[in-house]
Amino acid sequence: MLPRTATGAVRSAADRGSVTAEFAIAMPAVLLVLAVVLGGVQLGGLKLRLESAAAVAARLVARGSAAEPALAGVGAPASLTREDRDGLVCVRLSARPPGVADVLGIGVSGSGCAIAEGG
Repeated sequence: MLPRTATGAVRSAADRGSVTAEFAIAMPAVLLVLAVVLGGVQLGGLKLRLESAAAVAARLVARGSAAEPALAGVGAPASLTREDRDGLVCVRLSARPPGVADVLGIGVSGSGCAIAEGG
């Protein structure tokens, strides 16, 4: 007697193992999509931390203090660029996240401005 599927259809010997093969082909694609999604979430988190740190750094620089305390919570080495314009002190932080994004040359930045003290 030939084996039957759950619906009652007859299964041939050639079908044995086809589910395993399909799973083996689909699993790397699922893992790749999962890795891309998680990488995007990581980049988004870094962007939020850079925006927040840039706002704090702009306020510190506008008061005449050093901006380094604001960089402590970024989680990646960041470079700071300062620009003064129309009574504002603007700070831009740029970082390259570790891992695959760095290899691909993907960078993230955030900026913030504050009114210059005495201006």
